[in-house]
Amino acid sequence: MSEAPDLFSNPDLVKKTAPLAERMRPQKLEDLVGQEHLLGPGKFLRAALESDQLDSLILWGPPGTGKTTLARLIAKKTGARFVTVSAVSAGIKEIKDIVEEAKDQLRFNGRRTLLFVDEVHRFNKTQQDAFLPHVEDGTLILIGATTENPSFELNAALLSRARVLQLKSLETADIKALLLRALNDVEDGLGSYQAILDEEALEVIASLAGGDARRALGLLEQGVKLAPPGPDGKRRLNAAAALDLAQKRVLLYDKSGDQHYDIISALHKSVRSSDPHAAAYWATRMLAAGEEPLYLCRRLVRMAIEDIGNADPMALQTALAAKEAYDFLGSPEGELAIIQAALYLACAPKSNATEKAYGETRAEVEASGPLAVPMHLRNAPTRLMKQLDYGKGYQYAHDDPDAVVTHSHLPDAIKDKKFYFPAPRGKEKEFSETLDWLEKKRKEKEGKSSQQ
Repeated sequence: MSEAPDLFSNPDLVKKTAPLAERMRPQKLEDLVGQEHLLGPGKFLRAALESDQLDSLILWGPPGTGKTTLARLIAKKTGARFVTVSAVSAGIKEIKDIVEEAKDQLRFNGRRTLLFVDEVHRFNKTQQDAFLPHVEDGTLILIGATTENPSFELNAALLSRARVLQLKSLETADIKALLLRALNDVEDGLGSYQAILDEEALEVIASLAGGDARRALGLLEQGVKLAPPGPDGKRRLNAAAALDLAQKRVLLYDKSGDQHYDIISALHKSVRSSDPHAAAYWATRMLAAGEEPLYLCRRLVRMAIEDIGNADPMALQTALAAKEAYDFLGSPEGELAIIQAALYLACAPKSNATEKAYGETRAEVEASGPLAVPMHLRNAPTRLMKQLDYGKGYQYAHDDPDAVVTHSHLPDAIKDKKFYFPAPRGKEKEFSETLDWLEKKRKEKEGKSSQQ
């Protein structure tokens, strides 16, 4: 672990070694384009920085939206020491070293440490537990960057200690402004190339960048450098050349793992729509581009839960088995297990009933709060608790010939609510029939009980 190099104080090094996107990285908040919902006048982040009341943050957004840049600018604005780690490679020892150094900086220099964690969603629970107390006591200001939904990928303890800020993909107009700035900047940009970019070429690069500033600047830099100088020494880039450049650039980005989000979206939608041909194609495309196989395994597990669920419980087992098979076989044989899982998921019956049930129950918990557990469901391990009617009226299902009970298992205030509605497909069709039969039996037993 070491303190991140200060890119702001050593611009000469950046100019010589860094790609255009790094050289054009804004050096002050005013130069950052987009994200007006966070940095506009009166908005949360600007107000927090101006009042020096910044707490830990999770920056959630697509690639190229400025998460790393924003973290660096926040450190510069607050005067904090900037330390960066990758959640992919950081271990417990490295985190402990960061904490100890942060304590020394605070004790001897009065300077807080801003810890920037790239791909924070990859931190496991043990890693998170190692630094959470130091975030809580103010030793560290944590800024985590993630492209994944924090609600699904980060644990509750981390989310409770950090505010989630969602960064948006840059608008086409923002991308155009960045491209023109880079094209005309002689010191840090491409101004010395005397490049001319016609309006159509500018539009092509801006639109194909998909809101990703890093990709847009990468395309521009490659295009300008590849364009031959004309008789007047100027380099010209037209729409056809820009389009050809962008199409050739896709696989390069996929191989680096930076631009796989469109393809993983295509794979997920192919599986959801039961198209095994497309599912196999997109999964193979990702593997061929050098995508991390275990990332693909994680996404397949998510698809099995989100889009298949209990319509075919074997889907989840198949996705998990693919991960185990890959771990066991390695490359290239292990990739076959991943393709097998993608094909199985695409062919399996579909249901999002599990996701909907979770959404409904979560909304209910947030709306109604900690409702009391009904007395008949409470445990009664002591005599006093039995005297207080803990467990009184509980019906043991196995005592009934049909294993059917008549009392509710929800809090009294919501005892009649239903949250899970199985899809009429696959295994869930059987679940639906079973639930209907149980409901019918329950009403029969309630009717008999009321007549006695």
